[in-house]
Amino acid sequence: MELSEFDYELDEDLIAQRPVRPRHESKLFFLGRDEKKHMVFKEIPSLLKEGDLLIKNRSKVMPAKLKGRKDTGGRIEVLFNRPVEEGWECLIKGNNIRTGRSVVIQGKEFEIIGDKDEGLFVLDIAHEEAVELMESHGKMPTPPYIKKEIEADEEYQTVYAEKEGSVAAPTAGFHFTEELLENIKSKGVEIHDITLHVGPGTFLPVNEEIVEEHEMGEEYFEVGEKTARAINEANQEGRRVILVGTTTVRAVESAARDGKVYSKKGWTDLFIYPGYEFQSGMDILLTNFHLPRSTLIMLVSAFAGRERILAAYEEAVERGYRFYSFGDAMMIEGR
Repeated sequence: MELSEFDYELDEDLIAQRPVRPRHESKLFFLGRDEKKHMVFKEIPSLLKEGDLLIKNRSKVMPAKLKGRKDTGGRIEVLFNRPVEEGWECLIKGNNIRTGRSVVIQGKEFEIIGDKDEGLFVLDIAHEEAVELMESHGKMPTPPYIKKEIEADEEYQTVYAEKEGSVAAPTAGFHFTEELLENIKSKGVEIHDITLHVGPGTFLPVNEEIVEEHEMGEEYFEVGEKTARAINEANQEGRRVILVGTTTVRAVESAARDGKVYSKKGWTDLFIYPGYEFQSGMDILLTNFHLPRSTLIMLVSAFAGRERILAAYEEAVERGYRFYSFGDAMMIEGR
């Protein structure tokens, strides 16, 4: 399968630079099996029914981006990703970054003691010190296509974010407000959570021309016993399972096998692209509009069909939908 099969054209003015306020006023493209609807997100309760199961990702974005310099004086940008045994794994942007060099962040010098692919390095820094630096001086690590500084950190968090650990937000959840979630609950929809901490791979392009040769970075996830049981019961009873976002899909699928979801936590590098056989019994995916040639549009295509998704994207462009992290939403029924 070739990377070009997941390409499409998009004018830059359709890339959302700010979230809609209030959040639930964003557009919603409902792509059903037999119908399409163009709606406002706050109308989503009309698409839900009693007994539906809604699963969302409660991961919270860390203020992980910090400015610094090399020991030679050149400017760098450091994105703290995750603690590892030797220190912290970081994405470091700058020239001539390599193991053995030192970087200076807020007047403190740290050695680069290891390197990985795609600009990832290991800094010799204690866990507590990294957390303190982020809390004191860190900025929210918004994607590179967002050209303007966000006005407040809360703009780049879901209203239900709880467990800190991501370097990018699970953006499908941006459209929910507290009020809307209460309206959904009052309709008899059951809501549960998973956790998947989004890693820097979300910022990195797919460089392999053959899709199957791409390797996903590892991300930490947790699917609890209560959530796993709720999904299995809904599947057994014929109730719909609705997953909010591609991160939720990857977590739930990483905990599933043979048509059943299990309580599980750990690291996943699951790569979902067309031909993948879903195991969790998911019926509906709620998601945003994704970058061309990205692993995210591949996942959505695996669930709904590549031609169907690309046709829907073309229609969304014609209707002026807003794209990417701060953009509008899609609610997609599987094939």
